[in-house]
Amino acid sequence: MQFYYGNQMPLRVLDEAEFWKHQEEEHTVVIRELVVNLEQEYVEALKEWEKEFAKAHHQVIRYIETLNRSGGQVSQELYQDILQLTSFCLEQSEQFIQFCRTIMEESDPIRTNPTAKVVLNHIIVESEYFIGVGQTILYQQ
Repeated sequence: MQFYYGNQMPLRVLDEAEFWKHQEEEHTVVIRELVVNLEQEYVEALKEWEKEFAKAHHQVIRYIETLNRSGGQVSQELYQDILQLTSFCLEQSEQFIQFCRTIMEESDPIRTNPTAKVVLNHIIVESEYFIGVGQTILYQQ
């Protein structure tokens, strides 16, 4: 985590979300590339996840740009919008974790590929880390 913003929660949480939404977007590609014989339904689902992470990432960047232009003046409305976006990002990560656990259980190419299982577990841990950091920042307020 970067600390150049001091105690400014909106920038802290958006900084984390910006990094992790991009990571999760990349993770969808890693899974597809690693498990070349992955069932088509999961390939398509991962492509959808990739699009949704890209949308969330773009939205986070827009809020960061808005905060930077505001000169540190955060209206109550903007603050609430940031909290709502952050909550959405955390929930999205929770759902992605569930999806990863599901494909680990249901996909034969993943169940029989020890490397894929290790990578998916690592991806899950990283998303859990984002959730923990995001919640910690939010609850400090």
